[in-house]
Amino acid sequence: MIEIRHLYKQYDNTNVVEDLSLDINKGEVLGFLGPNGAGKSTTMKMITGFIEPTSGKIKIKNLSIKDNSLEVKKYIGYLPEGAPQYGEMTTYDFLVFVAKIRGIHKNQLSEAISMVVENLSLHDVLNKRIEHLSKGFKRRVGIAQAIIHDPEILIMDEPTDGLDPNQKYDVRELIKKISKDKTIIISTHILEEVEAVCTRAAIIAKGKLLFDDTPKILKESGSGNLDNIFRQITMRSSS
Repeated sequence: MIEIRHLYKQYDNTNVVEDLSLDINKGEVLGFLGPNGAGKSTTMKMITGFIEPTSGKIKIKNLSIKDNSLEVKKYIGYLPEGAPQYGEMTTYDFLVFVAKIRGIHKNQLSEAISMVVENLSLHDVLNKRIEHLSKGFKRRVGIAQAIIHDPEILIMDEPTDGLDPNQKYDVRELIKKISKDKTIIISTHILEEVEAVCTRAAIIAKGKLLFDDTPKILKESGSGNLDNIFRQITMRSSS
């Protein structure tokens, strides 16, 4: 579903992403991990077509994103970090707006909105302006816009950021429920989240891929929290 080959992104003569290659298959949930500034968000933006790589190739369903950008984006749902939303809109109006942009037919509009409202428990805020919502509800609205068109590929940058424990649980259960027939990438700093929802974990640091294996192997790779694991894997990769 996603094929990445020798991907580079350079800013001011510095490689933010360096020679990254990955294949991600249908049904996989990839936990994308790394310290701040590792290149995670930049990689996600390149996969979704928001920024162009300096060099390298990305294919989505065997289509080059460089040559088929609009076609490829139809298959993708994207939740970026700090997802932009129109604060003056109500939650309902915003979801209708996104659904129409995504080409959802008016006969299917009500069903699509009902699906995300139910899955993300948005009933109580449907008629509230987004600017008046809590951070947690804004994040849930962001997830709703990413999945409203039932994409085959879902890419989410820290999807549970700002959510309380119950909301985090609900989002993780949603990811597990929809993952069977999708390809999902999530970035996170939470080891528990990787163990809870991911079938695979990849670590990058300074733009380079250092680890690509199961969450179980990841946990066994170092003691303690993710920071300790990052340090131990980075030290082993440098030696």
